[in-house]
Amino acid sequence: MNNNAVNEQGRLYPWVVVGLLWVVAMLNYMDRQMLATMRPSMQLDIRELESATNFGRLMAIFLWIYGCMSPVSGIVADRFNRKWLIVGSLFVWSGVTFSMGYATTFDQLYWLRAIMGVSEALYIPAGLALIADFHTARTRSLAIGIHMTGLYMGQALGGFGATVAESYSWPAAFQGFGIAGLVYAVVLSFFLREFNRNSLPTNQSDEPLTTDRIPLTKGLGLLLANTSFWVILFYYAIPSLPGWATKNWLPTLFATNLNIDMATAGPLSTITIATSSFLGVIFGGILSDRWVQTNIRGRMYTSAIGLSLTIPSLLLIGFGNSLAHVVGAALCFGFGYGMFDANNMPILCQFVSSRHRATAYGIMNMTGVFAGALITNWLGKSMDSGQLGSDFAMLSGIVLMALLVQLYFLRPTVNDFVATEK
Repeated sequence: MNNNAVNEQGRLYPWVVVGLLWVVAMLNYMDRQMLATMRPSMQLDIRELESATNFGRLMAIFLWIYGCMSPVSGIVADRFNRKWLIVGSLFVWSGVTFSMGYATTFDQLYWLRAIMGVSEALYIPAGLALIADFHTARTRSLAIGIHMTGLYMGQALGGFGATVAESYSWPAAFQGFGIAGLVYAVVLSFFLREFNRNSLPTNQSDEPLTTDRIPLTKGLGLLLANTSFWVILFYYAIPSLPGWATKNWLPTLFATNLNIDMATAGPLSTITIATSSFLGVIFGGILSDRWVQTNIRGRMYTSAIGLSLTIPSLLLIGFGNSLAHVVGAALCFGFGYGMFDANNMPILCQFVSSRHRATAYGIMNMTGVFAGALITNWLGKSMDSGQLGSDFAMLSGIVLMALLVQLYFLRPTVNDFVATEK
């Protein structure tokens, strides 16, 4: 981003964008996460949810649809107004959340989760690309990290779905959170602005970006011909396995290993992960932004340190049977995963130009979510067979493999990659 672009957008508004999208990120994860903790209440009315395998199917359909839509969402975000894409997706998924409060059958929940997968997929590539455009390399990791804390807050608040369901009813929980999102979508439409992408350079002579002249096949071809992008895809997808496993199954694992009810396990697990992840993304964002000023691989090293913390954590989460072991491991996992999370888009910015970042992140999101869908189904079967803890612990080995691949193959040469093609 050049100095003129920064001056044109103003010094304060880039942080206003982070604040506005922080709330969207919170609602995004809150609406998807609350279902994971409300199964005990919901299965009293919808008997199919008594089967952990069926519950795994319900969680997985969201991930499959979300994953398939992510590349499409990125392509759309690179070519159209991201403000209205974000506002529209928030309005639709909030409407779906509200409608889930009126579901009476498993099939109705199943199809509503599928629709939610479509609408929520539209947000992340557009939101992260918008923040990356508004922020320079000096503040990008911190800005992305602060935004990611919204996801963690949504995950934590989603844990209270079980508490609301127990105190009132599970339909009231869906309806209340859905109305909150619908109202905020209207508020967002007045305050969020699109970045002037014509001010972004595409080469060293600062030729302006004109997104309407980017052929679709050329953009995808450039991404798929980029070897570093394939390494980033692998590095992003593998840690997504334990990432999604903790989102969808950690409340159940807490309840099982600690012999506590879900109304207690839900908030305990989600707040533990959310709090530590919050600290991790802030620490990882500040460290990365400073380190990259003196070492071009600073973002990658920061991410690698965070990911290395998750390896022993997964072993303790899986095999721990005391409150200190399980909660301590979850805190360490969340902190490390937060450092990793804060640097995925900034690392991508070192290898992919601004004109293709939403598309690239959409493809990354697809690989990560598909990995999540696989692990969600697999852990559902593990739960039914009594092997949930040991399978959690096994994930540590494949995370170590991803860490070694990243350190060996990813070698950035610039802080902020710009396109050279005309």
